[in-house]
Order: sequence, then C-alpha cells, then structure tokens
Amino acid sequence: MRTLPGCSAWLNKVDQARFQEACRKALAQKPLPQGIGTLGEKTLHRVLKAYFQPDPSKCEVRVGPYVADALTESGIVEIQTRSFYKLRPKLKAFLEQAPVTVVYPVPAIKWLIWISEGGEPTPRRKSPAKPAAGQALFELSSLGELLFQPGLQVCVLLLEVEEYRLLNGWGNGGKRGSTRFDRIPLALLDEVWVRGPEDCSRLLPPELPLCFTAKELGKAVGLSSKKASFAIRALRAWGAIRQVGKRGGAYLYSRVSPPGSFGPQTAAPILNKEK
Repeated sequence: MRTLPGCSAWLNKVDQARFQEACRKALAQKPLPQGIGTLGEKTLHRVLKAYFQPDPSKCEVRVGPYVADALTESGIVEIQTRSFYKLRPKLKAFLEQAPVTVVYPVPAIKWLIWISEGGEPTPRRKSPAKPAAGQALFELSSLGELLFQPGLQVCVLLLEVEEYRLLNGWGNGGKRGSTRFDRIPLALLDEVWVRGPEDCSRLLPPELPLCFTAKELGKAVGLSSKKASFAIRALRAWGAIRQVGKRGGAYLYSRVSPPGSFGPQTAAPILNKEK
C-alpha cells in the first residue's frame, strides 16, 4: 500500500476554526436555498470535503476507475451519508492504493425548514430527534469484513445542521415522503474515530445500560428496530459486544471494552436466568 500525494494530514481532533472556514467557503459558492431548483452537489458534502482537504485541486480526484472525494498526505477521504453497501467496490479499489478514511455525518442537532411549491421557506423549528454517533452502526454493518482491512478508518462527525425539505410528499401537508433538498452545517459538535472493529464500542452511548436489548440500543442511537438488529449482529461479529442472557423474550447484550480500557465499559457477567 502506498501513500498518494496530497496536502493536509488527518484531523485527529475537532478543529472549529477550520470547520467554520469550510462552511464559509461552501456557502460563498452556493447561497442558501430559496426555492426548488437543481439538487446537484449538496452543501454538507462540499463543506466536509473542504474541512478534510482545503485545497480544491485535491478534491474530486480520479484514483483508478473511481473518483475520490479528496486526497491528503495520509490517503483518501471518502464522504458517505448512506448506503455503505454501494461503497464496497470503491473501497476495495482504494485500499489497494492508499489508506482510506470514510466520513459519516450525523445530524445530532437538526433545524427543519420546509419549502413550499412557491419556493417560500417556513420559519425553522428544532427537530425532536437526537441521533447519536451510534447511528453509523447500521451503515458500518454493510462493510462486513472490509472493516478489518488495514488502512481503513471511519470518522463519525456529530453536527448541528439546518435541513431544507420540499413540501412535495403525500400526507401531513406534504411532509410525509418529502424530498430533502439540502443540509446546511452550522457547527461541528464532535468527532468519533473508528480505526478498527475493536473501536466500534466507542459508538455505544455511555447512558446505555450495562445489559441492553437491540430495541434499547436503537432508541439510544436513533435506529429503527430492524436497523438496530443489523447493528447488533455486526457488533457481535466485531467483538464489541456479547450476548449475556435474556429479558423476557428479548436477548440481552453487554459491551466488551477495547484493549487497555477499564471501568464501567467492562463486559457484564453472563446471565443464565431469564428475568
């Protein structure tokens, strides 16, 4: 594996100044949406590219048969908001060339703004949803064995965003089934880095009980029951959690601490009796 030529090194801590500068540049290129138009490249995607690679000449660069979002001194940055299973062929090709960081943004704080058919935006309101970094677990489960590949790391970004949606749905005044027009990042709240399967326990929220069900995990991180089940299977395969018993008809799981960690994250003893 070789290192591709680039410009900036990996970011290992929240850099608020750089993030705000990336927002400023992105919004200078494209004003806030005022009506229905072409979707094109989303503002959030453009901001995150500028955050990881400020030099635009090193963004959207062809690497083999694919185009990488950005190149840095340490490798390739690929920003993905969903459908990680579609990313697998691209990652396999990239990992043959250089280390890869997959960036996954999570809107931990979201302000909703609706756009009418006439192009008029409504006053923004705060979404009650509070997704956590663990929301990435479902998408990471799509990577399977790729998460074990040397050179691959994942950066989950917790963001405050304004989300613009079109009132073009079929119910609740056009809100159900509506189209997301754009997301405007306002602030970078935190970064959670996963540099191997053993780091996946970092995506489990600290308020999660010592022993928890798939439903409780989903509620804590903002995943549906079905997606939480996929996340549970992946966490078990990665050795981040283990099954420790049952509560009624639901299986109970406990986190397994990463090597060298101590304290309350240590796995709970196996429970042999149902409660």
